[in-house]
Amino acid sequence: MTSLLRVDGLVADHGLLHAVRDLSLSVEEGEVLALVGANGAGKSTLLRTLAGAHPASGGTIHFDGADITGVPAHRRVGLGLALVPEGRKLFPEMTVEENLMVAGRRARPGQWNLSTVLDAFPMLVPIRRKRAENLSGGQQQAVSIGRALMTNPRLLLIDEVSLGLSPVAVDMVYESLSALITAGATLVLVEQDLRRALSVADRVVCMLEGRVVLQSPTSAVTRDQVTQAYFGLSRTPSVPADRPLPERT
Repeated sequence: MTSLLRVDGLVADHGLLHAVRDLSLSVEEGEVLALVGANGAGKSTLLRTLAGAHPASGGTIHFDGADITGVPAHRRVGLGLALVPEGRKLFPEMTVEENLMVAGRRARPGQWNLSTVLDAFPMLVPIRRKRAENLSGGQQQAVSIGRALMTNPRLLLIDEVSLGLSPVAVDMVYESLSALITAGATLVLVEQDLRRALSVADRVVCMLEGRVVLQSPTSAVTRDQVTQAYFGLSRTPSVPADRPLPERT
């Protein structure tokens, strides 16, 4: 079966710095993948490179079987790949509804429109006429995710889901994400909160210094093992889907 997304030997640089180094991974349709790692591990650069917002220096990116490595970002959106960037990046002087509608103008055919996005994020209904600059962090994150949904993506990349949000706002955002997951959305989530990440994802990938140091089904790995890989305490190998990692002694 062809993966919806397949990355082979990907390299992405910031000047002389290799932010992503010879990285390979895949995402299946309907899968939720949690991408974790310490600050500077290369997670955001990886997502931006997948979305076309940052150039690849080497390797390939295939989406639905087609090589999109050199395809510009706007065409990737048209193919069904959407990014929710770190920091939300909303149009501050536009209202919630206007931010959503901007993304919907060139949307692919699909289930997502203003009505269905507001159904998925009911907390936005009473503030739909409010300007984005006057929203709370949690509200802005909900608008940012909803804006990406307005393009009717087949794969949604969400960078730093809960960064800078209050616990109440994180609960609100994850409640809406759970509805998307239940509906069968394909997601890649960059998340600093390991507990949250492991609770919603089918599979976890941990990055360290631009490389994948662990990838495993969440059911086959412990939080302690992910934490070790996160901080580089052990070079834990990838885990086959049918065999859990051994417990430490």
